[in-house]
Amino acid sequence: MREESLRRRAAKVLPPPERKAEYVREMFTQIAPAYDRINRLMTFGLDRQWRRWTVLHANLRPGDRALDVATGTGDIALELARRVGPVGTVIGTDFSDGMLRLARSKARAAGLEDVVRFQWADALDLPFGDGEFDAATVGFAGRNVTDLHRFFSEMRRVVRPGGRVVHLEISRPTQPVLSALFRLYFYNVIPALEGRLAGARSAYTYLPNSLTLFPSVEDLAKIMREAGLVDVQYYPLTFGTVTIHVGVAP
Repeated sequence: MREESLRRRAAKVLPPPERKAEYVREMFTQIAPAYDRINRLMTFGLDRQWRRWTVLHANLRPGDRALDVATGTGDIALELARRVGPVGTVIGTDFSDGMLRLARSKARAAGLEDVVRFQWADALDLPFGDGEFDAATVGFAGRNVTDLHRFFSEMRRVVRPGGRVVHLEISRPTQPVLSALFRLYFYNVIPALEGRLAGARSAYTYLPNSLTLFPSVEDLAKIMREAGLVDVQYYPLTFGTVTIHVGVAP
């Protein structure tokens, strides 16, 4: 009954599918200046380690080409740039101009602007050719797209055969006590605290509720396989509160 109550509440809070893309773009542009600070607070600083593990699962080597989809402020893209080195190439895409401005600024500050480039793109219609990249990554964005099958199909398309698609996302713990604590924190504490800090409570109401209707880790792995990826595996982190999914382009 508790799960059903959460689903009813999420259905009332979340925008309808036809407005979701516009809503998400405006929301992330609004919260962009506070996004990194709030992520650190919300995850107790663990999000940095989660992103590093995501990059490790991409299995990149110096000189490789990597794509970070829905890059936000560019944290994963910058980690990818460090991984592929000065002779490699990383492209980070997003459809929020506010996020992209911050990502470019961070790349300059890190001295990585010659390795990583940030550009506007729709995650469901990537402006790249087939097999252009050795890996594609995405962090905390799957809940924000309107078509997960197309989302993963596009990433699979632009990755060369044998390359990896790596997806990092918040997930729901299954152990009862952890699940109850997670619901209390994620659905009540975060919207109140982070919404106040960001000056945008609606954004931090949307974020937890978007997880309610998101597929389970098993169902997401199935969607990745249906999108054409093979050898799909997933790795729960931090007591199952986040999960890395990895698939291989055939």
